[in-house]
Amino acid sequence: MTAHRQPPSMHESLLDVAGKKIFVAETGEGPPVLLLHGGGPGASGVSNYSRNIAELAKEYRVVVPDLPGYGRSTKGVDRSDPFGHLADHIRGVLDRLGLDRAHLVGNSYGGACALRLALDTPDRVDRMVLMGPGGIGTTRALPTPGLNSLLGYYTGEGPSRLKLEKFIRTHLVFNAAEVPDSVIDSRYRDSIDPEVVAAPPLTRPKSLRALWKTDFTRDRRLARLPVSTLVLWGAADKVNRPAGALMLADRLPDCDLYLVANTGHWVQWERADLFNGLCADFLAGRR
Repeated sequence: MTAHRQPPSMHESLLDVAGKKIFVAETGEGPPVLLLHGGGPGASGVSNYSRNIAELAKEYRVVVPDLPGYGRSTKGVDRSDPFGHLADHIRGVLDRLGLDRAHLVGNSYGGACALRLALDTPDRVDRMVLMGPGGIGTTRALPTPGLNSLLGYYTGEGPSRLKLEKFIRTHLVFNAAEVPDSVIDSRYRDSIDPEVVAAPPLTRPKSLRALWKTDFTRDRRLARLPVSTLVLWGAADKVNRPAGALMLADRLPDCDLYLVANTGHWVQWERADLFNGLCADFLAGRR
């Protein structure tokens, strides 16, 4: 694996969005790109994209928020419509930054946020890259072992480093040996923030209505979405089934699909060189 540049120094701010504080880090110049992180325990924007920010910042203004409920943003998420809640607040980030439009890049939970934002307000999105996004066929089969592990982190005996390590090494990546202990240690510390433990941002839907809102394949707007989209999905993803990639390619009218061999749920981290090149080219229209 190529040695990856460390994320550059970034301008940090706390934005007031609909009564919440949303933490945002920025670097680079050019067309704006929002990087939206996944929903695993202890996740945050800059940590999720640590192997990508420096490369993308060579030609883009890279904006990396912590989603509501995570990192340095205000805790708590509307569980009756979590994806809508996330999308509303990220749209608010665009407003606060004075951005009429931006590219969206979303991994897992962040991919669901990006897709919902695009469906609700397609005029705010230029191009979109989704990596193993949530909400694809979620009501059509039982949850995967990886998703069960993620959703069960704060239940039972509660959070622990052992539970987090098992989730990351067993379900999140293809090659467990590539994940350094420091990544697990850092995410564990963030996952046991008392505010997060009191209000975990990602939980099982409480009602059938809420569950159906988390499945985009039942949304008729998907077939009319005018946003050019690149879907990257790890062929060995144990959290969100790779079959979701074909569901999206079948429904979206302008969708490129890349199924990444020997890769799990964390494409932008496990295959950073491939991801950085594909993402930069696609967003620039170099298809």
